[in-house]
Amino acid sequence: MSSPSSTTLSRSMASKRDKLNEAIDRYLLYLQSEQNKSPLTIKNYRESLMLFLELSSVSSPKKIDKLMIRLFKQALHTYRTKKTHKELSIRTKNHHLTVLRAFLRYLVQEEEQDIYPPDRVTRFKEEQRKVKVLFKEDLERLLSAPDPSNRSGKRDKAILELFFSTGLRLQELRSLNTKDVNFSLREMSVRGKRGKIRLVFISPHAADALKNYLGSRVDALNPLFVRNPDHLQNVLPPGEEYRLSCNMIYRLVKKYALVAGIVSNPSPHTLRHSFATDLLRNGADLRSVQELLGHKDLSTTQIYTHVTNPRLKEVHEKYHGK
Repeated sequence: MSSPSSTTLSRSMASKRDKLNEAIDRYLLYLQSEQNKSPLTIKNYRESLMLFLELSSVSSPKKIDKLMIRLFKQALHTYRTKKTHKELSIRTKNHHLTVLRAFLRYLVQEEEQDIYPPDRVTRFKEEQRKVKVLFKEDLERLLSAPDPSNRSGKRDKAILELFFSTGLRLQELRSLNTKDVNFSLREMSVRGKRGKIRLVFISPHAADALKNYLGSRVDALNPLFVRNPDHLQNVLPPGEEYRLSCNMIYRLVKKYALVAGIVSNPSPHTLRHSFATDLLRNGADLRSVQELLGHKDLSTTQIYTHVTNPRLKEVHEKYHGK
């Protein structure tokens, strides 16, 4: 049995942890009501802050200091995920640190608390991201892999063509509805990260694939891409439960990469990378590609420049091996 003093101390620590939890709850409410963050963003922020609570011994925001941040960063290095028991990537570690900084900044700016300066929570140094793109021959084989003689094949062909035509993120493509597509203008509005709306354009090949797919549909459901398209004739709208999941679309791309004999193991994001590099290689300016991809910062789009600079190739051909 614990002594009265230890019980009092335990209750005191729990009370302080409650205060930290309450501060986190206020921050998440602020993100929802004032910042209009998406449910997915709020979920990710909550998970990061719960991990911070799990890995740190901090009892309240006012207890956060340089040593505590250092110990938290060390704990991120040794932490292993519960499902796969793998080490966190540098990008994931930096994401957790970014969320912590945003939380501290909220406490300073919105609640006017005198706490550890958020800008002193530094991120780990990251190596420049490598961009995986498909060679032209591989891309053509991938886009031709689905069997267009059945509804599922028509759907899958439309998905692959639309990925490469628009550079959409997986979640963006998954969220599309049939009413979003304007065939007369070959364009559609997409809601991207942070709820930002942008216009994307559909190539003639993608438009044809979409028309073939939608022309074969036997339903009037809202989602653009549905599972079991052969068995929906008697299903009433909206049919949200039949929308393809992100996991289904991800596995679909992997499946056709195998069918096409592509050994580089492409993903939906590989098609996004291929879209961006194709634009830049054909002379598009970086700002336009930034808008088409829905990047908030130009620096994010700049990851593509080192693989698309035609001037470097000209220099190499002119001055090397003469």
